[in-house]
Amino acid sequence: MFGGNVYMAIQHFSLRIDRSLLGKLHFIADYEGRSVNGEVLALIRDAIEKYEEKHGKIEPVPPKKRK
Repeated sequence: MFGGNVYMAIQHFSLRIDRSLLGKLHFIADYEGRSVNGEVLALIRDAIEKYEEKHGKIEPVPPKKRK
């Protein structure tokens, strides 16, 4: 994901999502043969790829620490 550097570790991320939207996400994930988590990761990867095609490669930055 980030070229094997220290940011490669799996991170936990919470998401607030409308129940209807979550239901649709479950539908798509089932259709694609993925878990909801897998579907979200696929969508994020696709969005980043499209962004980088248009704006250039993004250099990963460490996530901000909570206070």
